[in-house]
Amino acid sequence: MKRLCCALLIFFFSVLSVSPAVAQKKDAANCKDHPLLTRLPDYWIESCVQKQFDAYKFAVGKGQETVEGQFWNIRYQPPAGLSSKPSTLQVLRNVENAIKKVGGTVLASDSSKETLKLESGGKELWVEVWADYTGKYILTVVEKAAMAQELTASADAFASGLKATGHIAVDGILFETGKAELKAESQKAIGEVVKLLKADTHLKVFVVGHTDNVGSVDSNMKLSQERAQAVV
Repeated sequence: MKRLCCALLIFFFSVLSVSPAVAQKKDAANCKDHPLLTRLPDYWIESCVQKQFDAYKFAVGKGQETVEGQFWNIRYQPPAGLSSKPSTLQVLRNVENAIKKVGGTVLASDSSKETLKLESGGKELWVEVWADYTGKYILTVVEKAAMAQELTASADAFASGLKATGHIAVDGILFETGKAELKAESQKAIGEVVKLLKADTHLKVFVVGHTDNVGSVDSNMKLSQERAQAVV
């Protein structure tokens, strides 16, 4: 009986001694690295978001710039049991050096976050890397691009909206960032407004332009007025 007990104890100790020093975790379902960047060794993806089109505010100097396009957000975690985790600066420098190596530049930097920009192959990519003392880090990437407009309202819908609420929003009227020149793909939506006005020659409307919140109030007010006039 004593021999059996000792044999069991020795076997149990052996199992404990060969367990891996660093526990590995699998990436979250449907998550993978962005094509631009690999990950730090042994890290795993806790969660991710990818969208065909979205907007994100990147730090630029003392301000921010909103960039629209294809969007990725990837959250990385260090392996459990890692005796020495990378410092925040080590994570930031790894990403910075990798992007600089392919022609990218740093637009903003502080103790826990950097904004970088890369223009290559006709594409403009914006990257934010955030890290903290635990070793985890987050990559946010936007490949700048205009949204493919998939719908426009009709003259009948405009008329119904005006009768119901007294105002309507007209989707599909597009401008270049910071400019008042109409893009060619705006003609379909404007054509529907023309139909609305021709159908009711007594109708009088105000045209109001809008901008994002990048830039000063005065410059955005001027741009809004110029865009409204371009539509008129």
